[in-house]
Amino acid sequence: MTRLIFLGPPGAGKGTQAKILADIRQIPHISTGDILRNAKAQGTPLGQKAQGYMDRGELVPDSLILDLIRERLGEADAQAGWILDGFPRNVSQAEFLDSLLQELHQEFDGVVNLDVPDEVLVARMLERGRTDDNETTIRRRLEVYRQQTAPLIKFYGDRHQLHLVDGNQLLDEVTATLKQLVPV
Repeated sequence: MTRLIFLGPPGAGKGTQAKILADIRQIPHISTGDILRNAKAQGTPLGQKAQGYMDRGELVPDSLILDLIRERLGEADAQAGWILDGFPRNVSQAEFLDSLLQELHQEFDGVVNLDVPDEVLVARMLERGRTDDNETTIRRRLEVYRQQTAPLIKFYGDRHQLHLVDGNQLLDEVTATLKQLVPV
């Protein structure tokens, strides 16, 4: 059974690597974006609430995200394991996750942080060619990520649950490193 939390800045490849590892382990790759889209598509009460915020162009509040995570981790396919991608994003969400996992009688195996230098991240995101990806915006997103996530990295590091992975390698090399970290 594998239960992992993937952290990493935008452009680090955490979504790609989490999906690869989840497919190998045959467990769900769970990202907050996917949860929001699925809840909205299924028309669940939480999905309808979230849709109201998204339709108004507002951020979905933490309390609603936490309820959606609770709902998703309680689903049948998540009982055999999961990989959380980009959640938690701050220490208070990490503390909520600890409580939730206790409530669900689940434990996680560790936290993977994909580490990539900012210059590489900027270049990767500019190559994607998305309209909202210009250098100023990208650098601001990285700055916000570092402000919010640095305490989270320390939180898991202090608990000896953090695994730093060099994300500045070829895709297959990062995957190989992850496979060594979490034998499949």
